[in-house]
Amino acid sequence: MDRFIREQIIKDSSKKIILITGPRQSGKTFLSKMLSDNYDYLNYDSPEHRLILKEKNWDRKKEILILDEIHKMKNWKTWVKGLYDVEGVPPAIIITGSAKLDTIRKMGDSLAGRYFLFRLHPFDIKETQHEIAPKDAFNRLLSVGGFPEPFLENNTPFYDRWKKSHLDIILRQDLLDLESVRSIQAIETLIELLKHHVGSSVSYASLSRDLEYDPKTVKRWLTILENLYIIFPVRPYAKNISRSLLKEPKYYFYDSGQVQGDPGVKLENIVACALLKEIHYLEDCRGISGSLRYLRTKDGKEIDFVAFIGDEVYLIEVKYSDDSLSRNFKYFENFFPNAKKFQLVRNIDREKTYPDGTEICNVIPWLTRITTK
Repeated sequence: MDRFIREQIIKDSSKKIILITGPRQSGKTFLSKMLSDNYDYLNYDSPEHRLILKEKNWDRKKEILILDEIHKMKNWKTWVKGLYDVEGVPPAIIITGSAKLDTIRKMGDSLAGRYFLFRLHPFDIKETQHEIAPKDAFNRLLSVGGFPEPFLENNTPFYDRWKKSHLDIILRQDLLDLESVRSIQAIETLIELLKHHVGSSVSYASLSRDLEYDPKTVKRWLTILENLYIIFPVRPYAKNISRSLLKEPKYYFYDSGQVQGDPGVKLENIVACALLKEIHYLEDCRGISGSLRYLRTKDGKEIDFVAFIGDEVYLIEVKYSDDSLSRNFKYFENFFPNAKKFQLVRNIDREKTYPDGTEICNVIPWLTRITTK
């Protein structure tokens, strides 16, 4: 199964260090090895490979040097900078990791100007449509999520065993490698709470009461879960919107199969993942800025998602069966008069368009295209 970002990585790898980050087992190492048959692969978790890295005696005749989990090395960015500044490319330098790599774009550090960052997401309908029928892919996302191994296996008992071991590895290996955390059981409980609150705004105070920890600690744990690519936040958009909510985010899971609730909640998570993936692809491969938010006022008017992609705005409502036009489009279009408006519905007899441009669409075909950029 090919990945959308592969072609751009190949183009960029002759000029820059390539950082590939994303959830554990989303296919980062597999993608790196797809770039060429002629590579040298070193994983920092291997004692033998750590010695090779210390002595810098990898095979420089290879086209690509793949460095996996090297962010666990002390002062890894300075080490990589020295390697790049002294030796350059080729071989191309591909660095992969399940956490933290994207934080370097938020700080002025030694790798500035020397790398391109790519964020690899699990599979979605758009990426797999040429190999797997979109309706089949949608059903897989509902039941076993989009991570490559369970998605391709498409077996619920297999997925149930996979997701338990997947989360255990993240919390008992990756988490402890990166953070000093003693309360793993409390974090596991936090994850279970979030599974039942997908699509709803989350109150830090409420979570702190449920977990019996202070709000600052809970907020720090949520940031850790974001850095480990278990969840991602969609925050409220408040600029110039009267009576809008200001703080409470909604959280979604990279693994849609984890979500607990009715099919409508799972559908909203699938759409959130697809939108975020599209925004990251356009940012990483095309240089088009984007962000994903939601709209809600204090008196209950809400639009599930507002996506800002370049100079375009998308207002998106998600419904499992309701194909009657949401009244909230009319309210929020006063603030976004040029927005493209979509109501995405799973069970729908016919698609509809309105004089103001609003569309009610079958969600599965819509997810095969998302944007035209």
